[in-house]
Amino acid sequence: MKFYRKKKTIVFLVFVILILGRLYYDNNTVGITRYEISSFKLPEEFHGYKILQLSDLHSKEFGKDNQRLLQLIDKEKPDIIVMTGDMVSSTDDSYDVFYTLVEKLTAKYPVYYIVGNHEQILHDYRINEFLENNGVTILDNEMLTLEKGQGKVNLYGLWFNLKYYKDNSNPYTKDIYYDLTTMAETLGSPDSEEYNILLTHNPLYFPTYAQWGADLTLTGHVHGGLIIIPFKGGLLSPERDFFPEYYGGIYSLEESKMIVNRGLGNSFAFRFLNRPEISVVTLIKNQ
Repeated sequence: MKFYRKKKTIVFLVFVILILGRLYYDNNTVGITRYEISSFKLPEEFHGYKILQLSDLHSKEFGKDNQRLLQLIDKEKPDIIVMTGDMVSSTDDSYDVFYTLVEKLTAKYPVYYIVGNHEQILHDYRINEFLENNGVTILDNEMLTLEKGQGKVNLYGLWFNLKYYKDNSNPYTKDIYYDLTTMAETLGSPDSEEYNILLTHNPLYFPTYAQWGADLTLTGHVHGGLIIIPFKGGLLSPERDFFPEYYGGIYSLEESKMIVNRGLGNSFAFRFLNRPEISVVTLIKNQ
């Protein structure tokens, strides 16, 4: 009898150690997800162009001054880096972790940034001031042109009112939808003959982004659903929606693609079976 009790105790302890080990791994190591996105609309000059996406850092550090994160980025040798929001948390007293990362990245790469809902909640002008002073291009509901040789692609940055970060448990916001008319009023209409990349924080409105004319949309926000249930998907979205449609990975609507980055940090709770993530997108010119 004592032998079986001891055996059960050992099995239980091994199980706890394995779970704790997995929790540490899923919250403190970074994975890289690579995508190849092809289009006839891409100029020849952009064949092989590499975009590295960071999202939802929430002031998380991977090693002192994010050295482990920076080493992974350097190994990828990106042409540009895009940050798709929530690089800090609305509860932060200091932005030093984010600021240090920015200083190290802008010394080597062109960096483009859009706000997430946490930066919108903070509404702290010092963040944008720091970014601009350190060479980051902030896309504030606007477009710029990326040029390489004679080729060009359009890069848009979109944010919207916090009411569109709807809470499905709130009867006043659950039926709100960000539609094509509202998006076109904000950004104008893209040139359908050119390749158009959209940076926006929230993937919830992918049908609108695709209908508007985004060839490639890069988003974050959902943190992979926090816990990924095998064969089912991410458990919970920030909208308090169980098993959200867009939680991580690549999605398609006709010719439009959307990549949802699972993020790097957490604003609450923890990750399980859902490592922090860097997305690396290589553009391929279809012949």
